[in-house]
Amino acid sequence: MKRSVLLLLVLAIVTSVVGPFAFAAATKAAPAPADKSPMAPVAAAISTVTGIAISPLLGTGAFGAYKWFTAKDDAARAALPWYAQMKYWLSMLLVVGVCAAKDVFGAAVPAALKKPFDIVEAVENKMSGIVAAGAVVPFTVSTFMDILVHPASNTAGALVTPSGLAAIQIGAIDGASILTALALPGALAVFAVVWMASHAINVLILLSPWGAIDAALKGARTGLLGLVTITSALNPWAGAALSLVVILLAYLLAGWAFRLTVFGSVFCWDFFTMRAGRFSPRENDNAMFAGAHLPGVPVRTYGRLVQRTEGGLQFFYRPWPWMPVRSAKLAALPAELRVGRGLFFSEIANLEDRTFFLLPPRYRGHEETLARAYFLAGVQPAGLNKAWSELREMLGGRATPVANA
Repeated sequence: MKRSVLLLLVLAIVTSVVGPFAFAAATKAAPAPADKSPMAPVAAAISTVTGIAISPLLGTGAFGAYKWFTAKDDAARAALPWYAQMKYWLSMLLVVGVCAAKDVFGAAVPAALKKPFDIVEAVENKMSGIVAAGAVVPFTVSTFMDILVHPASNTAGALVTPSGLAAIQIGAIDGASILTALALPGALAVFAVVWMASHAINVLILLSPWGAIDAALKGARTGLLGLVTITSALNPWAGAALSLVVILLAYLLAGWAFRLTVFGSVFCWDFFTMRAGRFSPRENDNAMFAGAHLPGVPVRTYGRLVQRTEGGLQFFYRPWPWMPVRSAKLAALPAELRVGRGLFFSEIANLEDRTFFLLPPRYRGHEETLARAYFLAGVQPAGLNKAWSELREMLGGRATPVANA
């Protein structure tokens, strides 16, 4: 990797970590005029939820740092939510910095050494997403709805404020709580859709064999988060409009992102629980993912491969968990397929290296058993294992032998 590219990556990482501090300090020193329209809190809530969903750990840490720096005094800081306390948001931003450094310096190390850390980061992204959805997003929505109903400094007044005789009948009803209860399901749905699309980047990093691509993907996500944050700070309505564009794109990519999320979840579970050591393939009906060349089935769809009584293979799957089961028959005969043994996960492909199925890591070491169960042609190296075998052969060593079923 060229030195100039490495320096640019380091600069991008430093900017993404230090940026929230500088932006918060600048905002505190010279606050911009507040939008006094009654619906401004709604626009701010849309941008905030979208930003946190793009990168839960960075978004929560940066938002907490902003709240801490813009608090008026120590008493106001003590009243802030837990994620806005220094020990929490500083810890989150430090973890973000470590992950960013891993992506930069990981570009210069073999993928085999970097992949375990990529898996750890994928799990971290899932956990921070759960925490943000369960704690940060509800509190954020509640705060903005409270501002909407009981504005402290909004001269335009609240959008919903009971007055006169009407207040006698509903005086015991908290309007902010009602609005929060109505807005929270939508906010969580928006968070889930955007987070899934963002989390797909972590799964793509798991699949990518090149560290430079990993850093580029992570930099693009951080740049999008920064763009949403800065746009919202300059103009809440422009930030909300940009956030709605992000939400729409995430919705259109929901199916692709969902399949990647399931793939990453199964991958991480098999890796951390070392499931391969306590797993054995069945004689029939085994769970796996659709590959890129399975006709009519989206790639990485999770399903089960069944050996039919007449000798053919059939894949059963659900496009979404609540939809009925569908099936796809393979035109290729079992004898025309083989199992490719990869370094981290294996595959089922034909003799022309067209991938039909991706096997979860639990099948690592059980390729011969699976090949015998489905009467496949055999087992041979694939992916990084294939590259290593060819390198050994080129240097005068022996290639990895093919195991016949």
